[in-house]
Amino acid sequence: MKQMANLTHSYPPPIAIEIPEKLSWRFPRTFWIANCAELCERAAFYSMFIALDLYLSRRIGFSDIKAHAIAAPFSFFLYFLPPFMGAMADKLGFRRALLIAFTLLTTGYTLLGAFQYKATAILSLGLIAIVGAIVKPVISGTAAKSSDTAHRARAFSIFYMMINIGSFTGKTVAAPLRIELGLEYINFFAAGMTLMALIVVALLYRSIDAKGAGKSLAQVARGLLAVLRRGRFMCLIVIVAGFWIIQGQLYSTMPKYITRLLGDTAKPEWLANINPLVVILLVTPITHLVRRVKPENSIAIALFIIPMAALCVSLSDWVQDWAGNCVRLPGGLSLHPVTLMVIPGIALIGLAECFLSPKFLEYASKQAPEGQVAQYMGFQNLSSSIAWLFGFLLSGFLLDWYCPDPAKLSPADHAQWKAAIQSGGPMPDAYASAHYIWYAFCGLGLCAFVALMIFKFVTNRIDRHRLAAARAGST
Repeated sequence: MKQMANLTHSYPPPIAIEIPEKLSWRFPRTFWIANCAELCERAAFYSMFIALDLYLSRRIGFSDIKAHAIAAPFSFFLYFLPPFMGAMADKLGFRRALLIAFTLLTTGYTLLGAFQYKATAILSLGLIAIVGAIVKPVISGTAAKSSDTAHRARAFSIFYMMINIGSFTGKTVAAPLRIELGLEYINFFAAGMTLMALIVVALLYRSIDAKGAGKSLAQVARGLLAVLRRGRFMCLIVIVAGFWIIQGQLYSTMPKYITRLLGDTAKPEWLANINPLVVILLVTPITHLVRRVKPENSIAIALFIIPMAALCVSLSDWVQDWAGNCVRLPGGLSLHPVTLMVIPGIALIGLAECFLSPKFLEYASKQAPEGQVAQYMGFQNLSSSIAWLFGFLLSGFLLDWYCPDPAKLSPADHAQWKAAIQSGGPMPDAYASAHYIWYAFCGLGLCAFVALMIFKFVTNRIDRHRLAAARAGST
């Protein structure tokens, strides 16, 4: 605690937010155009990303551990690079930066689908990560610059809703493409969506004022170091990573977990869509509900919910022992226990996001120095970059231990696995502990919640001491 207190010495105390009597949902045209481009880009990204580990294993030929070891740095750099790419966008201008980004994204997705070689896949993913990191700070920077302080939370709630509409669209299309045509066609769809975004930007987007343009990478690095020295902000980023580690399992663990336990005709992409659907429906009312709540308190709600989501998924083994392979529900509906427990688990993840993301984006935007909005908005992505690097690496090992690739099974076990998928018989012993994966992530979520409680206790104590010292000095 003493070390944390020293880290937070230079961090300013929380600032009270003034809420005017009447708030508007009207924003400039550029704000809406930027959000439409973001919708297309997110549809492209999430359609590819939900099937990325399956694609790397089945089409490219990587093992679980190696496939996740490739997806981990891809995810890390996609979220780590925005501060640097934001500075470049400031220098180039938002419009020109988006035109370059969407052109190269279209190229990257096309190459990823067209050439199924290990080297080509790695190079394509590297290109997508780098230029995808340009889009993030430009769109979020446009949202920030198109709104004043009072309306920023609403602007980011719309921005986040558009992200989730794109996510929902991309994953909805990914399932039939994978089953009917093949995994590579998902990448061609992604290329088509980024091409659409390129056309939208070329025809309709107009750059808004970007004060502070022309920063060098050295200046950005110094700015990043300054943010890293903000102890309270960085502690919160690391703690929030506990949320994103679990949320990231919708993409790193769940697709293989579902297809290996239920077969290739299962649609983990559609199950993952429960997450953006919940966010689309609830993010705006929840953002309004917590508009006067301190960011740390709203984040605490999210971190309380998220380990419950992982625990819920893990309970499928207990349900299967009790009800067998088919749980009958009202209305004649029947579901496999795995599907039955994954659905509420993902819904809880979406609910937790509604409490966390808009408030965290708002919190990060208000830390931005004058003229550095696009650059600074990327810093909040450090939480996701840390989480997805660690989460993907851990997922590869957990899958290999508890829910292995059927191709690695002995001939007898593989035959039993195939029969179980086709007729609902018992699975091989290799899958008896598959639900242990979710125990591991539940434990990580609980650690994040406890860490936040400690964070709140320490920082509240520091703020009280500062206030007392300030009052004593004024007298």
